[in-house]
Amino acid sequence: MALDTRVLQADEWDVWYDHLELAFGGVPETLPERTLYRSLTELERSLGVWDGETCVGSAGAFSFRLSVPGGALVPAAGVTMVGVAPTHRRRGVLTSMMRRQLDDIREGGEPVAVLTASEPEIYGRFGYGTGAYSLAVDADTTRVRVTVPPGTDQVRLRLVDPEKALADCERVYAALVAGRPGMPARQPGWERLGLLDPEARREGASPLKCVVAEGADGEVVGYARYRVKPDWETTGSDGKVQVQDVDALDPAAYAALWRYLFEIDLTWSVRAYARPADDPLLHLVSDVRRIRARQRDALHVRLVDLPAALEARTYGAALDVVLEVEDAFCPWNAGRWRLTAGADGAARCVRTGEAAELALSVRELGSAYLGGITLTSLAAAGRVREPAPGALARTSRAFAGDVAPWLPHGF
Repeated sequence: MALDTRVLQADEWDVWYDHLELAFGGVPETLPERTLYRSLTELERSLGVWDGETCVGSAGAFSFRLSVPGGALVPAAGVTMVGVAPTHRRRGVLTSMMRRQLDDIREGGEPVAVLTASEPEIYGRFGYGTGAYSLAVDADTTRVRVTVPPGTDQVRLRLVDPEKALADCERVYAALVAGRPGMPARQPGWERLGLLDPEARREGASPLKCVVAEGADGEVVGYARYRVKPDWETTGSDGKVQVQDVDALDPAAYAALWRYLFEIDLTWSVRAYARPADDPLLHLVSDVRRIRARQRDALHVRLVDLPAALEARTYGAALDVVLEVEDAFCPWNAGRWRLTAGADGAARCVRTGEAAELALSVRELGSAYLGGITLTSLAAAGRVREPAPGALARTSRAFAGDVAPWLPHGF
């Protein structure tokens, strides 16, 4: 029987999502998680592959606006819920879904697609490149402290109900988006993801807690969401702080929140995940070795409409370069492109017959797009060629950003 690929219907959602859980190990989501993801699912952007009455493949996309260098918010497809049944591997199911999906994204006018990958190796062949990294930290708070800038002691901290503080926290988050490439502007409903707190996922930790930082005028200028996992040894307490989110609008509030987390009574370590690769915490701690920072891939970027994507961001230096781009999966991007940017960073990208100065695949352009990974480092790995000497250095300098791109917790 031939496989049937079609847009998801509302009455198929439960079967489709059951398949997805099976593809990711068979552990069912809790009811609150399942309910939220059902409300967020964009049916018209979700694909199912069916073998008779059995769902054997799934892929979806969320409609995002993604911050890029220069602060613009670019329409982007957030690729999600991709899975193939173990009985139907190596039959072209994933390739067919990626083909259909990228065609639909292009037709819908989104120049960029992004995803987080359970297995990064899978998506490179479809043109995705690692565009942002994140840090996990595990701090021994018996041996490291947070050093604070002037004004930190004037910040007022309050423990609040996470639900009641949600609107204030979202205002802080929204104010940060334009300044950090890779941050998505949250669409309605996405703010609920940060409040999910099923008991089955706490692993013995407390319910989710929230502390807010207030400025002199009483406005909330930062927040942290966290859990405390109590533990005891024969020598006394050995509690752990599990940090979910920390965001703030100024250095004093940011430092005050981290100092609070490091000094919670009866705890001796702080663990945080999905932090930006250049997190200011690295410069606040008294001994950076004692926080055991580990880097991993976070956001994978695919340029779907190459000229539109390159024109949507700004550049850190004037640029005039001819790129020869390889893109076997989306051949409309392949060929030579002249990318120019003025001193103000505004760009234009058009096809050209001029000689190539840099040669690379769309995957490398995706990696460099948000400004955190340099073309120079990719060239050192043999992934960018330089037919015209000098083109690499000036192009890499123009693409590089001032801050590391970052995908926050919850996306």
